Amino acid sequence: MNAFPTDPPGPTTDGPASDRAHRPARAPSSAPYGDPARVLSARLAALHEPVATLVEQRAGTDPTADDPLRGLYLSDEAVQHLLDSWPSDAEDAAPGHAPSGPVPDVPQADPADRLARLAARTNLTELDTAVLLIALAPDVDRTFEPLYGYLNNDVSRRRASVSLALELCGVPAHLAAARGRFHASAPLLSLGLLELEDPERPFLTRALRVPDRLIGHLLGDDTPDAALLGLLRPMPEALPATGTDDFVRQLAARLKEGPLTAYLREPREGDGLAALASVLDAAGLDALRCAGAEDHVPELLREARLSGRAVVVPGLPEKPAALVRALTAATDVTVLLTDPRPYDPHWAPDDPLVLDAPGRRAGGAAAWRAALGPDADGFDLASAVAPYRLGGDRIQRAAHAALALAAFDGTPLSAEHVRLAARRQSASGLESHARRIRPDVDWQDLVLPDKPLVQLRELALRARHRDRVLGDWRLSAGGGRGRGVLGLFAGESGTGKTLSAEVVAADLGLDLYVVQLSSVVDKYVGETEKNLERIFTEADRTDAVLLFDEADAVFGKRSEVKDAHDKYANMESAYLLQRLESFDGIALLTTNLRANIDEAFTRRLDLVVDFPFPDPDQRLALWRHCLSRVPSAEDIDPEPLAREFELAGGSIRSAVVTAAYLAAGRDDTVTADDLLEGARREYRKAGRLVPGEGGW
Repeated sequence: MNAFPTDPPGPTTDGPASDRAHRPARAPSSAPYGDPARVLSARLAALHEPVATLVEQRAGTDPTADDPLRGLYLSDEAVQHLLDSWPSDAEDAAPGHAPSGPVPDVPQADPADRLARLAARTNLTELDTAVLLIALAPDVDRTFEPLYGYLNNDVSRRRASVSLALELCGVPAHLAAARGRFHASAPLLSLGLLELEDPERPFLTRALRVPDRLIGHLLGDDTPDAALLGLLRPMPEALPATGTDDFVRQLAARLKEGPLTAYLREPREGDGLAALASVLDAAGLDALRCAGAEDHVPELLREARLSGRAVVVPGLPEKPAALVRALTAATDVTVLLTDPRPYDPHWAPDDPLVLDAPGRRAGGAAAWRAALGPDADGFDLASAVAPYRLGGDRIQRAAHAALALAAFDGTPLSAEHVRLAARRQSASGLESHARRIRPDVDWQDLVLPDKPLVQLRELALRARHRDRVLGDWRLSAGGGRGRGVLGLFAGESGTGKTLSAEVVAADLGLDLYVVQLSSVVDKYVGETEKNLERIFTEADRTDAVLLFDEADAVFGKRSEVKDAHDKYANMESAYLLQRLESFDGIALLTTNLRANIDEAFTRRLDLVVDFPFPDPDQRLALWRHCLSRVPSAEDIDPEPLAREFELAGGSIRSAVVTAAYLAAGRDDTVTADDLLEGARREYRKAGRLVPGEGGW
């Protein structure tokens, strides 16, 4: 096709009079650098000339050119003119006086020439670009509407048709290659740049429409497609992520080479998105992060092509095949998918690059410090965030929430603000199977001998540094074993096992979830394992402490198989043994009798903490600790109670609660008699003889 002059005559609204050929040409102007709308206007100005030329050709030979009702009916003269204009043979089928193609010589180096950039990015041919310009002309310049209606010989059809576009481009309409540019698989239609309307009409008279979003883009409007409103989310900031440098560097280098479709399987929700944020930042690419895109894939891909950005889809739908198939088919766009599920080859005929996203390490103080800024200098940030494994944009959101909480309290940012915000970002589905406890205790509330106290502190220490010891120092046992922390608390009822679990959770800044065994154990075969799997899976992706209270029910010893019940009970134990090995969270088990726990479970435990029954000195400390917050008589002395009543810590607390109610009923302070009555009631509840009663 022949190129147009850089500065063609300006647009005109004159009718198809014969003297239009003698109108003066517009003076040349400088190239419209910097403004996309001016660049597009220059291209359309160049289009006026071939349109005007074609109109003049029609007017010179059409006997109905001056008929005011032209295009509304066919006169005898018009029919005869059509018959006379038929070519005598196939060689004359091409128009003899077709105008030149409408691709103006606007300098391609101008960054504001979005049509040229789009053509280069999507590999459009010169004919494709010309057709696109012809089709969008009436949407940008109204003077094209009546002219297109005249050339279509139908005043109601004011858009370019297939035949009109080809004629303006100087291409014969009977050529298969030319007609193929309007096929559904051709770039213009397959990339969503052009729509072919009126499928019931003959092919050549079908109207061409350019989507409004594309026109807006060419004019300089970067507002996303209306169909994507509410679906697009900003990418999280690229935060420092120790241990993922090699992954980020390798994938970023691959993205710089050209479009790529990749699938990242993430160990926890958000890990893949966090890694991609760092990768895209290293590659210097922007991205469209879209959730729920399954119904708007064409609009999403078109938006990516217009802006030159990558597509990021975190979290696939339950049935992802259709979405994955549509996205992987777009080989000209970088598409990055993340999901916890392994990639299934049945999802799409063309497999993406499948990678394992690096897991988010616990802690990540550098990422937290980058998100919190200088406000994090007033406390030990590394210790505060050590237990958390937040990924994606969760750290950024938690940091904003922590700063908002500090501003609300009117105090400087503290570790408690950070911990509270982090817990809220770790929303969990565990509550359907477990009871959540928000710890409100600390180490001062524990009255225990030195040995179990040291072990409990070690348990919290293991939870903080497991990534370094098992990961960086490569002390993991291998075999797919996780980096979980498992502990067993053994001791009589009331010796402080559950309270200790709550204290450990409080020290780590995590919520405690007490598993409700009644919602786990099921009489139907296999259902118990399914319920446990849901719990472990949710616990793996949640920063929390999981407590199996009275764990004998599910972690008991395997027995000799004598009937079907024994067989399936042993299968449950075998499942638990395997699942504990791959567990990445923090789980604590409590039992009243350590001997009831299968030895295979104890071998997989990190710590076994024995809670002894308190001796008299320990009981005295427990009495005094419970009374420390209760208004008591000045002469009260719990030493005789500690010596005479052999009560565990839980029973001592219950005795003090009873005494407190008795005192509150009198609107008085707690007396020695109140405490004595409370202790006696605990003995009676346990079915024991009360000192001073019943033959003591």
